[in-house]
Amino acid sequence: MPIYADVAVPVHVYQTFLYELPEAVRPLVQLGARILVPLGKSLIAGYVVGLHTQLPEELGTKVDEIKVTGALIDEIPICRQEILQITKWVADYYASPWGEVIKAALPPGISPIIEERIRITGDGHARLEALTEDDSSLQKQILKELLHNDAMSRAGLAHLAPETSLNRTLREMEQQGWLVRDKTQGDAQVKTKTRRVVQLQHPPAEESIEKLTEGQRRVLDAFRSTSKLTVPGLSALASVNVSTVMSLAKKGILKITNEAVRRDPFSDSAFTKPADYRLTNQQTSVLERIEASLSTKEYTAFLLHGVTGSGKTEVYIRAMRKTLELGRSAMMLVPEIALTPVFSNRLRSHFGDQVAIFHSSLQRGERFDEWTRVRNGEARIVIGTRSAVFAPIANLGLVVVDEEHESSYRQQDSPYYSGRDTAIVRAQKESATVILGSATPSLESFHNARNGKYEYLQLSERIGARPMAAASIIDMRKVFAEHGKPQVFSDELAEAIEQTHARGEQSIILLNRRGYSSFVLCRSCGETIQCPNCDVTLTYHRAERVMLCHYCNHSEPAPGTCPACGKKYIYYVGEGTEKLEELLKERFPALGIARIDRDTTARRRRFEKILLDFSRGQIDMLVGTQMLAKGHDFPNVTLVGVVSVDAGLALADFRAAERTFQLITQVAGRAGRGDRPGRVLIQTYHPYHYALRHACAQDYEKFYDEEIVYRQNHSYPPFVALASVLVHGSDLGRVRSDALELRRELDKANGDRLCRILGPAPAPLARLKGQHRFQLLIKSRSRRQLRVVADAALKAIAEQGVNLRSINLEIDPISMM
Repeated sequence: MPIYADVAVPVHVYQTFLYELPEAVRPLVQLGARILVPLGKSLIAGYVVGLHTQLPEELGTKVDEIKVTGALIDEIPICRQEILQITKWVADYYASPWGEVIKAALPPGISPIIEERIRITGDGHARLEALTEDDSSLQKQILKELLHNDAMSRAGLAHLAPETSLNRTLREMEQQGWLVRDKTQGDAQVKTKTRRVVQLQHPPAEESIEKLTEGQRRVLDAFRSTSKLTVPGLSALASVNVSTVMSLAKKGILKITNEAVRRDPFSDSAFTKPADYRLTNQQTSVLERIEASLSTKEYTAFLLHGVTGSGKTEVYIRAMRKTLELGRSAMMLVPEIALTPVFSNRLRSHFGDQVAIFHSSLQRGERFDEWTRVRNGEARIVIGTRSAVFAPIANLGLVVVDEEHESSYRQQDSPYYSGRDTAIVRAQKESATVILGSATPSLESFHNARNGKYEYLQLSERIGARPMAAASIIDMRKVFAEHGKPQVFSDELAEAIEQTHARGEQSIILLNRRGYSSFVLCRSCGETIQCPNCDVTLTYHRAERVMLCHYCNHSEPAPGTCPACGKKYIYYVGEGTEKLEELLKERFPALGIARIDRDTTARRRRFEKILLDFSRGQIDMLVGTQMLAKGHDFPNVTLVGVVSVDAGLALADFRAAERTFQLITQVAGRAGRGDRPGRVLIQTYHPYHYALRHACAQDYEKFYDEEIVYRQNHSYPPFVALASVLVHGSDLGRVRSDALELRRELDKANGDRLCRILGPAPAPLARLKGQHRFQLLIKSRSRRQLRVVADAALKAIAEQGVNLRSINLEIDPISMM
């Protein structure tokens, strides 16, 4: 009986493909396994997501349209059923290709490389014999190479000619039948690391030992104090060559095997025993409610609204301990890679090797080994960034999403998904408890708590009844009027820095803009240096003396003269964290100052070292971007200065006020976490903006009450479902035409007018990475109707020949840029 498999492939296509399984594979294949399948002219590793004994009705008996698959890669499925379920939900909800979602759920490099092999044919042999000896054509060179090799890769022929000429000639020779090209399964890029170890298998009798060489006897002596050694280790310990060890293995005296070696991302970390900690009354009450939910083993969603320094992390840890006691597993998501060392080290000190870490800055081998430990049940607690939501953890009982409001939980390119919302759905599917924690919850989450969708838990007081830092706004309009020119630091902030240092305390200075200067201006002709790929100016990075685009990473040397007029009146405008660090070091030479942003933390372990030095008091001040605002606990920090937040308030995004409020509140929470009170100074040209006023007062509910009215009046989430449709391409005219056609199809599909459609209009960043971009927005109070309209319109323009790869449909977009 034939068996057919639905296969999701990791390319940007939305449908799955149906293949007939070869007879030898049928008894072995299971859902979630990888299998090699032909796709067009390629061979690709896909994922089995469905099995059928009959063809779907729409295909009838058209068996000739069904391709036969290739080799089965996994006899044990690589994807657990719960991972297939959650990736299917992501694909359906976010309109993302299922194969791409599954690929994102697996460690990179795990799938086999598909290798092309080139072989000479019988006709190729005849052709080679027919060519004259003085023929020096590329065809003859290729045939001679293939004659002496059973099969060759394209790379093996690369030395014969430039790539374009070689490819053209190979195509021509294949058409003539002189060679064949096929694709085969190679090794995966990443796999288990092993080492050769030696054990004593059959100790020789005394009379036999006398017949051994002196070196061989030293090898046997090495096993008097140990039962196992690596081959190099044994060779060094016994002062013999490896050949001596191998000779004993051939005699059967020693046994040499391959042993898996774990690549441990915690190997360089030192852990201290966690201190005993007594919960506050509020923490105790919150934890009791969470533990009661865990004991029911039913889905419950909590919004834990705890002010900065209220001890949310301790609640998470104790909830995890209860989860393990109940025989279940736990998962914790954090928004930034930068936060994982802080939390993972703390969790490791509590739970040891039961903790696995998932994030993209790990080396591929480390990620594979951590994923394998979780899949095998060796680790029962996972901590990581958004992709950790797909960890193959069994019997999930608790999901924690820390700083749930953070936009970095959103995947900004295909496959689109929200790590936070996916975590909630996964907890629901696996009957787990989910905790969404934040000092500044997203408007949507707080709205859900108000409406009873989530259960609301609150920690309104800091540990030890410490007061919140006193925050105040510095009106930079008055500072400008007083000095007659713009000032980076107000007198009040500069004085506060000096006083803080004089008391032996530490400070944090925030500017959410990296680089040295925002842009370069010619004061003679007014020319600015634009990115050739994006509609933005290049940012000057002084340390590397380069102009850099923060969107596409285009870089070019900093100019000595104006590229337009040739004059030397180059002026660097605006400040980034790099310039801020320089200005502070000039003004306060006695302070030890370090900078934290993406530029300084690109190297592995650099971020942890800076934070460790700061926590030990070896650094007086940290300067940086929003990376400083979250999750850090430095008891000696008593001053936080915010140089400017005006750029964030001015963004063309309905969430601009919310993000500014969250950033100010979070960074303000870094001050006054010890025994001494904290102070926060915020410099702005918009001192009366409600986001800043309520952030200074640390009053979330008043901000929510004001912001939610704005959202309702303008029909923004959480009152409507929202989708962003971005049409992009290198040809401006084609992009505009496709966007207009898409609008027409959306209007046709929206016959009952349940959706409101806006656009097309140039996106806020009208050109990005060389692509022109037009944006449309779809709003609806019915999420189902929104998808019906969007899907129908996309299907219609695809039938007209528009390439859907040039259209991004993003459901619940987190950024409008």
